[in-house]
Order: sequence, then C-alpha cells, then structure tokens
Amino acid sequence: MTVYFTVGAVDSAASNAFYDAALATIGWSKHVEFQGWRGYSEGGTGQGVVLWVCKPFNGDPATPGNGAMIGFMVKSRKEVDDFYDAAMAKGGTDEGAPDPRPHYGPDWYAAYMRDPAGNKISVVYNG
Repeated sequence: MTVYFTVGAVDSAASNAFYDAALATIGWSKHVEFQGWRGYSEGGTGQGVVLWVCKPFNGDPATPGNGAMIGFMVKSRKEVDDFYDAAMAKGGTDEGAPDPRPHYGPDWYAAYMRDPAGNKISVVYNG
C-alpha cells in the first residue's frame, strides 16, 4: 500500500454492498476485512492505493466531509457508466450522472455520486 483513503460508514453492510458492487466494475475488490473495517484495492491485492470503509474509530457517527471526495480514474466511458449504474443499484445517491465535463478538459467524462453514508465519490475517464 502506498496511499490509502478512509470513508466512514453509518451502516457497514450497506456501505460494503455499495463498494463491492461499484468497485467490481473497475477491477477493484476487497482484500482484507476485520472488526468493521474493509479494505479495497485494484485486483484485491492490497497493493497501490487502498480504500478503507469503516465506522469512525472514535465511535461518533460517520459524516461526510464538506469538500472531500474520492475519485477513481478508469480506463473507459463504459467503466464510468457501469460504476455509476452499480452504485445507484446499491443505495448510491446521484450527484451527476455520467456525462462529458468539458470544463475540466476536452476528454473528461465523469459521474458523481454519494455512498450510503453520504461520502462523495467520482469516477472519471479522461481519454
């Protein structure tokens, strides 16, 4: 693991179902799970960037960070579409359906959503 991100979960089962489905569309999967924590990585190897989904360590309720967002760069527009569809099917909330976003660049195609705990997620193809 070189870099990791953590998002809080209000309902671990709902958050895990969301991330299991959405991340599978871009080749990511769970590589470890313990005491309410689940770690995801590309190919489920635990190498490279890791996303941890867990209830906050301090025991307070999970709340999304204002201005915080996790972005996944993917290999095709189809992966953006598939990720978004899987996320919506597993309790995600739409923050911007898949579409070109030329104000970010001529080839920027992205979708934005929130997970079941309200954390903002983006998935982007910049081809």
